Amino acid sequence: MRELTIVFHHAGGGHRSTADALRDTLAAQQPPWKVNLLDLQELLDSIDLLRRATGLRIQDTYNLILRKGWTRFTPQLLVVLQGTIRLYHSRVVNLLRDYWAQYPTDLVLSVIPHFNRALAESLGGNGNGNGAATPFVTLLTDLADYPPHFWIEPESQYIIAGSERAKQQALKIGHAADHIFATSGMVLKPRFYQKNNVDRLAERKRLGLDPDRPTGIVLFGGHGSKVMVEIARRLDQSDAKLQLILICGHNAKLVEELKSLKKRKPMLVVGFTPDVQHYMALADFFIGKPGPGSISEALQFHLPVIVECNAKTLPQERYNAEWITEKGYGIVVNSFAEIAATVKRLLESATFNEFRRNAATYANQALFEVPGILEKCLGQP
Repeated sequence: MRELTIVFHHAGGGHRSTADALRDTLAAQQPPWKVNLLDLQELLDSIDLLRRATGLRIQDTYNLILRKGWTRFTPQLLVVLQGTIRLYHSRVVNLLRDYWAQYPTDLVLSVIPHFNRALAESLGGNGNGNGAATPFVTLLTDLADYPPHFWIEPESQYIIAGSERAKQQALKIGHAADHIFATSGMVLKPRFYQKNNVDRLAERKRLGLDPDRPTGIVLFGGHGSKVMVEIARRLDQSDAKLQLILICGHNAKLVEELKSLKKRKPMLVVGFTPDVQHYMALADFFIGKPGPGSISEALQFHLPVIVECNAKTLPQERYNAEWITEKGYGIVVNSFAEIAATVKRLLESATFNEFRRNAATYANQALFEVPGILEKCLGQP
């Protein structure tokens, strides 16, 4: 049986969800893969990488920045993070070599940034029991790299890119064309590829929504965002005939605040749910941050998107806003203070129909493309 180790961590939700989706899909292949998940943060804990300087683990620091909205300072914080990683590079490589010696594998797939140089170097000459280098693949869970030393490293053997921009970045850094593999988008959870047969009008009515109103879904990751309150208020006061589904994730305080708002328009407030795809199927358009996972999920349901991009946007997500504009998938605003006017513009019949036609061209099968790519990487010299 072919054995694969997927390296992930919990900085944001996309890395773990990608690892889980691929594990489940690969296990169902014929013949199946044996898939192991390696949480790199657990290994790093043994050498206290970053914790001595900040009191926090890398993934905890990242998630705290997201929850507190301190993203404006991310470029400066990335300099500190990458400097710390360079300082500990040799120790991380040795730590990984010890791990591969104890847990050999046929192929390693990284779905995380920052550590791909160390991962690639650690796999040279050991890991599969015969002294040969274990094949190493980097799969970007962002639409594009944020160089240098974010996703794509010269030492990586194979690159899986979910956009033409990422493919060109890999070529520019010197990777051979036959070692770069393009997918049709980001890897999504399996349920986003399943046909949804929900009766939209009946289900909207059951949930207390108007069956016939244009419906926006507002989503800002697993912990929501305070800006959702501003969006709800501004759209409630607007003259647009619409309604909202607001997904707050694990943020119970946000759920309470949104539910307590005095509203003129129908609004469904939802806390954490594993069934985001169900609510996407009930919506007509998406409002959120330009995260690669969220916008890809919305487009999988052919929803036009409205996202914000400004100095507070994570630097690795800024290209996503360009991509949305280039593809004609929706509207990018500088501030959600513009949301009422932007939604009014979006819902104009000709504009909305154009965005929906463009969104309907989005065809993402990445989850089912990656297994074949991994087969090629395992078989290539």
